[in-house]
Amino acid sequence: MSWGQPRSLRARQLLAASLGLLAFLALAGVALDRAFLETAENNLRQRLTSYALAYAADTDFGRGGEIIPPYDPPDPRFDRPGSGLYAEVILPNGHWDSMSAQGPVLPDGGMLKPAEESFEGPLPLTEINGKPGEAYRYGRGLIWSVDGDPKSEFQYTIFILEDTSALRHQVGVFRQALWRYLGGAGVILLLLQALIMQWSLRPLKRVIEELKRVQRGMASRMSERHPRELEPLTESINAFIESERENLDRQRNTLADLAHSLKTPLAVLRARLDDDSGAQMDQELREDLDLQLRRMNELVSYQLARAASGGHALFAAPIAIEPHAEEIVRGLEKVYAAKGILCEFDLADGVQFHGEPGDLQELLGNLLENAFKWANARVLLTVKPGETAAQRRPGLLLAVDDDGPGIPAEKVATILQRGVRGDERVQGHGIGLAIVQDLVRGYRGTLDVTASEELGGTRFEVKLPPGL
Repeated sequence: MSWGQPRSLRARQLLAASLGLLAFLALAGVALDRAFLETAENNLRQRLTSYALAYAADTDFGRGGEIIPPYDPPDPRFDRPGSGLYAEVILPNGHWDSMSAQGPVLPDGGMLKPAEESFEGPLPLTEINGKPGEAYRYGRGLIWSVDGDPKSEFQYTIFILEDTSALRHQVGVFRQALWRYLGGAGVILLLLQALIMQWSLRPLKRVIEELKRVQRGMASRMSERHPRELEPLTESINAFIESERENLDRQRNTLADLAHSLKTPLAVLRARLDDDSGAQMDQELREDLDLQLRRMNELVSYQLARAASGGHALFAAPIAIEPHAEEIVRGLEKVYAAKGILCEFDLADGVQFHGEPGDLQELLGNLLENAFKWANARVLLTVKPGETAAQRRPGLLLAVDDDGPGIPAEKVATILQRGVRGDERVQGHGIGLAIVQDLVRGYRGTLDVTASEELGGTRFEVKLPPGL
């Protein structure tokens, strides 16, 4: 299973902060909405209670138990049909409705016990226009008697109903304002959070910029002015840089010392072999010694070259390619002056090599020397930017074409082996292309050998990936 590129720390923090803020605002909005609704319902209940008490105080009954409603109701809406505010009195032998209840069909209500209260809603009702609606209802159980005579007592219940339109309007206005203000506050807080995050991540960004400068050779080490939380990181990076440089120097010195130590006895052996006094030496022994000395000399030369250019430094400065290429070509033109080879350059503007100067010289020198050796009249050097990747320096494409006889596809793997020459009649040690291949591998690149479409001979193409 393949995963996409991980999110950046800034994106992670901003996403987490945004989700947390949205969750908080949503919970706060729901809590405030619920609190307002409960407050509005409580206010509605208190208002309906006051209407019920006012009706109870102003309502009278005749000796036959018939109801005498108040002449002046507590709210003019009780006298307006379909106003949304209704009064209903439940009697033992019937019920009475206010004029506002003429038309709407109110929900049925039962008799309540004396002093018993109820608050219900929203309950379904049918409005005066026949449309379904809802209403809140407050009920209170009461007792009526004539001059305190127990025999004349009877129970009755007063219900006050109000439809939900007013409450819905209040809640709607509140919700609209609530979410508008919460949304505005959320946007402001998100912007503020982004600014705070950018400010808090600035030291880490500065560390990244310093590391890039070190990687590109523009600085030798990380600075020491960083927050305490980042000091272990920068100290570890500096320790790694110093260790990498020390190991590279130690490797070079060791190989150089070894190769230098071997060159002196080899020179003595060569001198003794070429001395006239050794003319009587067995010819077969002389040939064996000569072969072994040549191989040992090739090995020493190779190891010296590796010591000079061994291991590309992670923190190497960028190197301009064109000056090195021109210097190498001038030397090769002198060596192969009899062939009259024309070397052309196709170099992109500003293209650079990120690595050791010795590695670049070995790379260009071996590829160009091989091309001059086999070319008939023309050699082409092409250098262009390679693949790119975010937050990384671009890769490099370096190719050398010649118009020579070419290399069969089945022999490509063979000629890249160390000590193997494409033609034994041509002078050389057979390690140049092997050195190129080792260098390219050290830079995690690839070396492809194909037929040249430009010149018709062979094309050696080196591709180096994007660097850190």
